[in-house]
Amino acid sequence: MDSVCRAVIDIGTNSVKVLVAEVAGREVRPVWEQSHQTRLGQGFYDTQRLQPGPIAETAAAAADFARRAGALRAASIRIIATSAAREAVNAPELLAAVEQASGLPVQVISGDQEADWTFQGATTDPALAASRLLLLDVGGGSTECVLGQGTGIFFRASFPLGTVRLLEKLPPSDPPEPEQLAACRVWLDEFFGNEIEPKLRPALAEAETRFPWRSGAGEAGAHLPGDEPMLIATGGTASILGGMEARLEKFDRQRIETTRLSRERLTWHVERLWSLALVDRRKTVGLPPNRADVILMGVAIYEAWLRRLGCSQLRLTTRGLRFAALLA
Repeated sequence: MDSVCRAVIDIGTNSVKVLVAEVAGREVRPVWEQSHQTRLGQGFYDTQRLQPGPIAETAAAAADFARRAGALRAASIRIIATSAAREAVNAPELLAAVEQASGLPVQVISGDQEADWTFQGATTDPALAASRLLLLDVGGGSTECVLGQGTGIFFRASFPLGTVRLLEKLPPSDPPEPEQLAACRVWLDEFFGNEIEPKLRPALAEAETRFPWRSGAGEAGAHLPGDEPMLIATGGTASILGGMEARLEKFDRQRIETTRLSRERLTWHVERLWSLALVDRRKTVGLPPNRADVILMGVAIYEAWLRRLGCSQLRLTTRGLRFAALLA
């Protein structure tokens, strides 16, 4: 099958990301990927207004990525925007700035669309295509949660739970105090109990009743104990977790996707990172220095997912939203 080179630019709450890939059917072969942190959600959650500085930096990053994608002969370039753009009262200012800088329109996608595409993108990996999955994407402003198998999605939701959002709500000192980690865990437990579990637990039970899980095509032992679906993490925080666990000096898709994190090991990362000053966290192998602040919230959110669901292991994928956006 002939392939076509396509590009997608993803404007998130924390960073702007680009993926240029050769696409043939449902096969996506990355050519170039890059991320630029613009912290679009900084100072956003008190007023629901995007700030002029992050808007300008986001527009400049999108324009630069569009130019570079064009130089790689991408036949099409699309720009999508997620959580912060969905919620901002002044979202038109962002869209106008990006379009003026890049010459391209911006598509603001809904939380459901983001969840769907995240699942569709993850399952472009043949190892995940037939397995039962509970897929999580912890972003800067929201967390997408999708329960499905193959092409069937049984449950999707986008929750207002993200690394930048939580950092603005519960800013720690430097270095963080043990009481601040304890308070973050309590807040997450309350959020899960009030917002996530009342929706997710019935969906898990209903999916098992209506659509009995088929044996997945994944590796032996990939499914979690208790006949739970495989718990998969995607997105920037997930890739950083893989990088830290594997002690990667640079991005390595294969190493990240073969990394597994037990609940105990994830808790080890949480407690280590929360014990360090920012300057010391920036020295952590596998952790980009500019993510050393928000990583505190990212690891705590994933720890809460495993703890509240009683899961023993987290598996990682580098595929997700952008992979599906290239197919749409």
